[in-house]
Amino acid sequence: MSAQSTTTPIPRSSNTRAVVAGSFGNIMENYDNMVYGYTAVTLGTLFFPESDGLVGTLYTFAVFAVGFLMRPLGAITFGHVGDKFGRRTALVVSVLMMGAATTLIGLLPTYDSIGVLAPLLLVILRMVQGFSVAGEWAGSAAFLVEYAPARRRGFFGSFNQVSTAGGFLLASGVVALNHTIFTDEQVNAFAWRIPFLLSLLTAAAALWLRYGMAETPAFAEEQAKGATAKSPLREGVRTEFPGIARGFGFTMLWTVAYFFFLTYLPTWLTDVAGVDPGVARASNIVGLVTLTVCIAAFGALSDRVGRKPLLTAAAIGFLVLSWPIMTLLQSGGTFGVYAGQIVIAVILAMFSGPGPAALSELFPTKLRYSTMSIGYNFAVMAFGGTAPFVATGVVELSGSGMSPVLLPIVSAAVTLAVVLGMRETAHRNLH
Repeated sequence: MSAQSTTTPIPRSSNTRAVVAGSFGNIMENYDNMVYGYTAVTLGTLFFPESDGLVGTLYTFAVFAVGFLMRPLGAITFGHVGDKFGRRTALVVSVLMMGAATTLIGLLPTYDSIGVLAPLLLVILRMVQGFSVAGEWAGSAAFLVEYAPARRRGFFGSFNQVSTAGGFLLASGVVALNHTIFTDEQVNAFAWRIPFLLSLLTAAAALWLRYGMAETPAFAEEQAKGATAKSPLREGVRTEFPGIARGFGFTMLWTVAYFFFLTYLPTWLTDVAGVDPGVARASNIVGLVTLTVCIAAFGALSDRVGRKPLLTAAAIGFLVLSWPIMTLLQSGGTFGVYAGQIVIAVILAMFSGPGPAALSELFPTKLRYSTMSIGYNFAVMAFGGTAPFVATGVVELSGSGMSPVLLPIVSAAVTLAVVLGMRETAHRNLH
């Protein structure tokens, strides 16, 4: 039975609160996760001071990638909790863990104070962040889609990505503002901590919103029927493995595009392309604003025309345009940097709008959290978190600033093949 087949209509106020609660927590978790990425150059000097600039950045992105190694464990743990005990329980725990880990990063002593213990503690806290955020994305997507009216799942689900981009935007904006208010010396001395410590406030707000939220109608129906899975992981792998594999390939381009273009690109513009740091940060914010604004529109459009046409067009866009865009970013001057960021944002929004609904619709309600989380988070671990590290290493080894562009091109080819093989689910009932 679908979430929309229940005889009791969902009140509009409940729909609104579901969007707010599901989205705000996701904003907070992605803010926490990405503040680290946008502070990479500063953290490299503070926690790996004996390395030169590019190698220090490489080490910092390696620690960034370490957090993603915890994603599979987080996906399995939170998926089990979310499918057996409820979406809300898993999402509340996820917010608490992420807020605590990010706040503690802001309180860490640096290498100058405690030596090698500083980067070791940084690694541990990044692992906690990775474990926590693994439970957030799939839970938020399932939560929003299961609350959505039948013909608006694309629009409702898109707020998972609106809030993801919003978290990236908030992190980028706070870090940029920090560098505007404080000098480089002040940032290195103490101000780098401020964006991390702000997590304490956002976590408290997200926890308050989610704690008072009811369970989704779709999951509540499963509970009422006694149909929830006793062992979601075992049952999911046994019965839904083809869908999990499709989810993995589906996510490959998605995660590479996010973490290559939105996380690594500001560092690449500064360290490789020689763009002024202020222009790099400002253009990144412009791109993120464009992305955030466009996602919901593409999600709503997918409710009318279907998921596949938009997903296919976006995959082809990255396959064909990644090289020209990177060339424009490298040699097009200030105008080229801004134009390139905007084009990237529109193509990514075309995929991100219908993406959460398309992925959620692959799986049955009683296994949705686990199965969607496994495919998505294993792909993020393999291709997303490693993208900045691999890209930095490729530049270091090859000496070519354009060589990392092969990452989005190859991932686009894989995801395009997966999308072309998927059935259209926009106008089917959730099951």
